[in-house]
Amino acid sequence: MPYIDGFIAAVQRDRRTAYEGFAQRSWTLFNRYGALRQVETWGDRVPDGKLTDFRRAVAAVEGEEVVFSWLEWPDKATRDAGFAGMEQEGTQLGEMPFDGQRMIFGGFVPLLDLGEARAAPGYVDGFVLAVPSGNRDAFIAHATEGDGVFMDAGATRVVEAWGDDVPAGKRTDFARSVRAEGNETVCFSWIEWPDKATRDAAHAQMHEAMSDPAKMDPRMDPEKNPMPFDGQRMIWGGFVPMFDSKGSV
Repeated sequence: MPYIDGFIAAVQRDRRTAYEGFAQRSWTLFNRYGALRQVETWGDRVPDGKLTDFRRAVAAVEGEEVVFSWLEWPDKATRDAGFAGMEQEGTQLGEMPFDGQRMIFGGFVPLLDLGEARAAPGYVDGFVLAVPSGNRDAFIAHATEGDGVFMDAGATRVVEAWGDDVPAGKRTDFARSVRAEGNETVCFSWIEWPDKATRDAAHAQMHEAMSDPAKMDPRMDPEKNPMPFDGQRMIWGGFVPMFDSKGSV
């Protein structure tokens, strides 16, 4: 079964080029240990939230931008062996152009993977949310319905991944990013779009439909397809790809 490592970091805006170089060096290493794909995206529309948001998730300060990234592995065994090998080897990637103590990371099992991973998506929507662990099946059903709307609107791929190896951190971590409670599991999700224009048009269409019941797709109707999690604690944002191991960005 495929496996996902998700990462979120805060990077100084004037260090974006340095971060891209770091990502390329990282991919050389991860690929050697069996990773299938690495994607790094730069914050574009990352709104402030009332309870939670991406910037608070990594304690971002003035002058920093949020980076949303993921690694795809063929299975957890390959991932675990890869990280063990890297640790034993003591591989050095050079200076990290960001504060690694504030980076949040974790391992996730894909529950839903719609569409296909095309090289270099033009835009990415990223999400992190906390789902009551007992609502796993309800979450899959909800996502299957709702994500179909995004696919119909032009998305090329939607992935929903369930927390599996999500460690606690000293300053920041995935659980704190969404105020996850003891009976909840953190989920890491993203939507790949061919370009920003398609994404913006889809969002505008959905926003208009949400305000007019006559136009609302029943798959997005909160009464017919209720969210099995607290949407007020979900964090989300729009990101521009800056590195994709499948092809040039």
